[in-house]
Amino acid sequence: MMHPAYLLFGIFFVLMFAGVPIAASLGLAGSIVIAIEGLGIMAIPTNVYAGIAKYPLLAIPMFVLAGAIFDRSGVAARLLRFTTAIVGTGRGSLAVITILVAMIIGGISGSGPACTAAVGGVMLVAMMRAGYPPAFAASVTAAAGSTDILIPPSVAFIIYSVLVPSATVPALFAAGIVPGVLACVALIIPALLLSLYHNLGASQRREPRPKLWKSFKEAFWALMAPVVILGGMRTGWFTPTEAAVMAVFYGLLVGVCIYRTLTLRDLYQLLVDSAETSAVILIVVGLASIFAWASSTLGIVDPITRWIVTVGGGEAGVLAIMMLFLIIVGMFLDGISIYLIFAPLFVPVAQTFQWDLVWFGVLMTYNVALGQFTPPMAVNLMVSCRLTGASMESTVRWVIWLLLSMFLGLLLLMAFPPLTLWLPKALGFM
Repeated sequence: MMHPAYLLFGIFFVLMFAGVPIAASLGLAGSIVIAIEGLGIMAIPTNVYAGIAKYPLLAIPMFVLAGAIFDRSGVAARLLRFTTAIVGTGRGSLAVITILVAMIIGGISGSGPACTAAVGGVMLVAMMRAGYPPAFAASVTAAAGSTDILIPPSVAFIIYSVLVPSATVPALFAAGIVPGVLACVALIIPALLLSLYHNLGASQRREPRPKLWKSFKEAFWALMAPVVILGGMRTGWFTPTEAAVMAVFYGLLVGVCIYRTLTLRDLYQLLVDSAETSAVILIVVGLASIFAWASSTLGIVDPITRWIVTVGGGEAGVLAIMMLFLIIVGMFLDGISIYLIFAPLFVPVAQTFQWDLVWFGVLMTYNVALGQFTPPMAVNLMVSCRLTGASMESTVRWVIWLLLSMFLGLLLLMAFPPLTLWLPKALGFM
């Protein structure tokens, strides 16, 4: 009889490549194997409920709603003026500004595709008007949006913390800041060099530079959002889940009372859109819990862990294999599915070598960020290509340089764990 591991993963990949949604593929694969192996059909509803009945997951719909509120409040346009006042105008300036705006919005929304859409809605039109090729604009915006899951608050970190309770949400949020900034710098360098080499954005030199103080005052309330979220957790005023609720109230205060860009009709639509997005995420989590329970109950995890350790031949080899594997998988799967499927397989390997699980979680997230703009199934690129009308194929000549540069950032984080861990230790989260 076929080994349960081959059956479980085989059914999942067959369903996925047949076009079945990932959530349904995970749930069906787990359910079929549970039925075949006689593990008890009641395990299915029990694990769906157990998968989503976790207190930290309450933060997800709140952070999704907070991101939507700030997006609709016109935050991106104000951040554009502020960063333009700092960076200036000229060749490559809009590419750099796009990455900086995405990094700041990453401290509000927590979702790569959402950040790409929010930034792209403002920046892509400006870039193409300034003479940037649509494919280049789409590549830079998609890459910039990928850093969103590294900058707190991050939905990806919340999911990882649920799967690995020893890696707390505050520690992961703090640990993601330096890698997030490093990823942004790694993207700015090739984006600027490509712009200078191809003389992109030269026509923008004639445009006036916004006044720094005025643009700072306009963007101040948006810039304070990450400070409120992280500062409140550091001082102990609220937990990560409560911080998500505070982010919503802060966003409403800014959008309704300060910027006055939100109406009651807008709020209703925001609640509907956020509920739909949150439901999709939690459906994936619930159905993936069936898959995860089946794999652990059937004893699939331990043999795979031993095999990875044996094949790698040592710490460096094992880490390199896992990182390369995650980049490849990231081309086809979304970040949440990657965590739910592979964290139970890879975390025991990390524990075998006594790696810090916060550092390992950040490395996993960095790989997911790379996968979000790596063709052929790059979710961020799909969003930005749809906004610009560029084809996925036309972005390859530009996106390859962004990927290579960001990959060098990954190598730095792998070689020097203190780059990731010093901030959460300094803030007292570890």
